[in-house]
Amino acid sequence: MTIEHRAGQKARFGALILPWLACPFAALAETAPMSAIDWLSGSIATPVAVAPPATRGSRANVPPVPGEPPVSRGLTDEVVSVGPIGQSSANGLGLVPPEAIGLPRDLWGRTPEDRLARLLRKERIDTLPSMQAFLMELLLAEFAPPEAAAPDSRNMLFLARIDRLLDMGALDQAMALLEQTESSDPEIFRRRFDVALLLGQEDKACEIMVDTPSVAPSFPARIFCLARHGDWQAAALSLDTGRALGQIDPEMSELLLRFLDAELAEVSDPLPPPTRPTPLVFRLLEAIGEPLSTGPLPLAFAQADLQSNAGWKAQIEAAERLTRAGVLDPNQLLGLYTQERASASGGVWDRVTVVSSLDRALTAGDATRVSQILPGAWEAMQGQELEPALAAMFAPRLADLQLTGTADDLGLRLGLLTPDFAEAAARHTVHDQDEALLVAIARGDTGAASAQDQLGLMLKRVFDAPVTAAPATYQPLLMDRRGEAMLNAIDDITEGARGDYRRVEAGLKLLRYQGLETVARRTALEMIVLERNG
Repeated sequence: MTIEHRAGQKARFGALILPWLACPFAALAETAPMSAIDWLSGSIATPVAVAPPATRGSRANVPPVPGEPPVSRGLTDEVVSVGPIGQSSANGLGLVPPEAIGLPRDLWGRTPEDRLARLLRKERIDTLPSMQAFLMELLLAEFAPPEAAAPDSRNMLFLARIDRLLDMGALDQAMALLEQTESSDPEIFRRRFDVALLLGQEDKACEIMVDTPSVAPSFPARIFCLARHGDWQAAALSLDTGRALGQIDPEMSELLLRFLDAELAEVSDPLPPPTRPTPLVFRLLEAIGEPLSTGPLPLAFAQADLQSNAGWKAQIEAAERLTRAGVLDPNQLLGLYTQERASASGGVWDRVTVVSSLDRALTAGDATRVSQILPGAWEAMQGQELEPALAAMFAPRLADLQLTGTADDLGLRLGLLTPDFAEAAARHTVHDQDEALLVAIARGDTGAASAQDQLGLMLKRVFDAPVTAAPATYQPLLMDRRGEAMLNAIDDITEGARGDYRRVEAGLKLLRYQGLETVARRTALEMIVLERNG
């Protein structure tokens, strides 16, 4: 095990160790995560609030006098929102102007902040790619904070947005948002620390700790950072102190001992794998030579396998997970697929082989060879729900070739899964009624197309005529809670796609009514092309 030594930081950490140790014992106690995501590291120590004792003359301990008249009339139980003076809420921060996605800045309106936080944190399984991308836009946009702020947390909505991004594996986007904030907020600090760890930026994580003296770090976090910067004596002192105070649990204590003592790590039996590792535990295990597989871990951990020190297979599998979630550029996955020739077969290696073969055939401009390979590539990627990634990789290049047979039909479908779906439809010669409906949806003119099943009939009801009124289920929200209506529409489309087409119809009509025509059409095309319904 090698810990990088940075002499310039050693003095800073040595100067900081004494103030850390001088913290009151209560301030060193680790608290349970307040986030909906339960795998964040306990990297901060939060003081325990203790009510001050009653003083002589105080009425705090005086029992009420029977029959005593009320002191005041008209008392109300009004909730008051409080926060540190001089610190603004992060709820209004964003990376994308609302106008860029066609939505108003006051989208959240009067929906209570705590309700919005719950809606954003909600887990959505099997979301269509277009809905996942739309949700990402809502998370990153610079909307005005909701009018009904939460009384007990000035950053509740912001933290919910960050936690949703972490659930999606969107660490770069989460870090870009976090870097706009004041990391003196303990919960923001905790997320910045963990995101840096998962991105392989351990030194940056420790710099965040040094640059935020107002946040008291937990013993494990400070020990990790002291060791990262070569201050082994201070790290060992912190470990001894933390153990003596009972502030480090036995499992973490054993892990830190091995982290600080390379010889102990080498001669000891492997530690039992943790049931719920935090990013800090993940990095500590990696440092002592007992790395965890990221496959069973939350999606955010897959980012760790994109680093060059991970094996090729691990990098590909992580890239597939993140690409499927819509947070990784498909061209990065293509670069991994074509990095080398597969030395085995089955599973991921079959995808490496077929995608690499397709890439070579396209580079050579061999339409016959492409027509032969494309069906196999589609089938291989379809098994992993990576058809949109295949489209992003190859659809523009396929458009220049004269494909034949099944490959020609697949070329249309791949083109319809890209932002240029209308152009792909315009280039294609329709072969049957199924393709006719697809092309009609893509071109925005479904009136003359016929439907062959219930899905087609529902989509014609959505697109045959302009939507002049919002569906009844959303009307109560559109006056001053439009964002809530949008989130409900995402849920209706996601859950309704499993067979309840009435909900899908309502959600798509709302999108159209709100001017999000492109999002609605891409969603409809995906329902047909990807066949993820019923």
